[in-house]
Amino acid sequence: MKPVQTLALCAIAIVLPGLAIAQAAGSAASSGVYSPAQAARGQAKYSAVCASCHGEDMAGVDVAPALTGGTFAGNWKGQTAGDLATRIRTTMPLDNPGSLGAAASADLAAFILSRNGYPAGQVELPRDATLLQQVKID
Repeated sequence: MKPVQTLALCAIAIVLPGLAIAQAAGSAASSGVYSPAQAARGQAKYSAVCASCHGEDMAGVDVAPALTGGTFAGNWKGQTAGDLATRIRTTMPLDNPGSLGAAASADLAAFILSRNGYPAGQVELPRDATLLQQVKID
């Protein structure tokens, strides 16, 4: 392979992931801002960490609010995926707040969006807080 071809392939390998993240950033959640694989990771994490308080069906238990339906829409519509992921990352789980990192919080946000009828897309919800702030929950 010629050096020019190698350089072009390297540039593509570097630029394409950035374009995928840019597609998710600055978007509405209804435009498909998470991947099916990311939602699946979020579902596994939800079952392990969140379901004991919010319920397997996400309908809420005692003081833990529902994460689907009208309750979710009433609490989160108009906010951003960044707001949701930050809430998850900094305050959950109640018995160990702050123990979930950026990746797990983005995955959980993707799962919650999926359960609320937001469609999956080709890219993952970004882990970066600044980019997440650009994804509106519509």
